[in-house]
Amino acid sequence: MLDELVMAGGTAVVGAMATDSWMLARTRVAELFRRRDGEERQQAIEGQLDSNAHLVAEAEDSDQVRQTLLPLWQLELRSLLQRDPAAAEELRALIEEVRPAGKSEPKWVQDVVVRDNAKAFLVQGGNIVNHHHSTESAPVRTAEPPQREREAGGEGTAGAAR
Repeated sequence: MLDELVMAGGTAVVGAMATDSWMLARTRVAELFRRRDGEERQQAIEGQLDSNAHLVAEAEDSDQVRQTLLPLWQLELRSLLQRDPAAAEELRALIEEVRPAGKSEPKWVQDVVVRDNAKAFLVQGGNIVNHHHSTESAPVRTAEPPQREREAGGEGTAGAAR
């Protein structure tokens, strides 16, 4: 149970870095540590949070930086909970407050408008969806090589089969 809470707490902290919910998360984490360890520790935590958020904001791959920072924040939170198990309830509240409402996993929305017999090729979440709408039927394909290959004396794939 402690491991799950530490994982969720660390994920909430680093996940909020360089997002709209960052200032809320930063304030709540600093308060959590101040209540247990005093103002000096709060200032140290705020400095660490600011430095880490700056790394995330400036990174080319912010998700990779977050993954690198996750074990650090898990360690900090685990240490806090071992010193004061009563902090678990406050950490749970922090996680719920920082987590975007109704989001447990990423959701994607993609609007595509296709007109005039155009084609749309979409990739979303790793799936390829190919929609084609036409009032005409698709052209019939034959096993015959294209005209220019026949004129060139069977060069290309048809010539290679001989």
